[in-house]
Amino acid sequence: MKIPARAKINLTLEVLGDRPDGYHDLHSVVMPVSVADSIVLEHSDSSAPSLSVTAADGAPVDLSKIGPPEKNLAVKAALVLAAETQHRPDVSISIEKRIPLGGGLGGGSADAAAVLVGLNALWNLGLTRLELATIGAFVGSDVPALALGGAVLMEGRGERVSPLFPPNFVSVPPIDLVLVNPGVFSSTPAVFKANRNTRLTNDARILDNIRQSLAAGDVEGVSRAMDNDLADAARTLYPEIGRAEDALKAAGAVGVLMSGSGATVFGLVRSPEHGREVVDRLAGSGFKTVLAHTCPVV
Repeated sequence: MKIPARAKINLTLEVLGDRPDGYHDLHSVVMPVSVADSIVLEHSDSSAPSLSVTAADGAPVDLSKIGPPEKNLAVKAALVLAAETQHRPDVSISIEKRIPLGGGLGGGSADAAAVLVGLNALWNLGLTRLELATIGAFVGSDVPALALGGAVLMEGRGERVSPLFPPNFVSVPPIDLVLVNPGVFSSTPAVFKANRNTRLTNDARILDNIRQSLAAGDVEGVSRAMDNDLADAARTLYPEIGRAEDALKAAGAVGVLMSGSGATVFGLVRSPEHGREVVDRLAGSGFKTVLAHTCPVV
């Protein structure tokens, strides 16, 4: 079985404060995008999941940044799902990587969420997306949002997720965007530590504005509503992020924001044609650019 593992962007990311468990309370609008790893799941005779990872472009994958197989989120997802459903974890997992590592696009979480969705079908478990998202909370903070799919409101440390729009609201248009990776690995713990007590937000208007603008397909409105409390701290630690943002703005993107804890930034554009113009203007900048679009519904 082959299934896409879609990257995500955070259109908003509000840090509300510290939690007793060492994490942070967040309030974030998360949306999957068209850039995706490819996951192949196959039945195996082994009593434990096996894992192989390759790069889509043939470049070597730095396994030290992914971690050993036993700590990989995709493997953890298979083990957690097997334990929750009393199913034997007899699966072979092959990952073809397209999502950059340490890029704020949730690559590891996307792989884990895809494994949950794929194994639900492969093992004939019959679980709902919400049930998979609940199980995903035991795997990683971004996994529930990506397991639920579509435009999602993520709360707590990421374990509480809900659809941004009701199930019958299927007219949310996709938004075109340009992803720019500045080529640095952003450490999530380091960014949160640098942000500590410097930027904390809790503004109900942010969610209202982003929801209304997305429903209307209003790219300018979405751009005005976008916000990321971690951006200042990340720019201080990794100046390349700021340079990538400046390059996107100069190239004509409507609105620019860092995703998650970085390092990838994205710029909203009015159409694929506008996006190609922005990509062309970034040629020679030294940054890796990808034209993509949001996937607002499952």
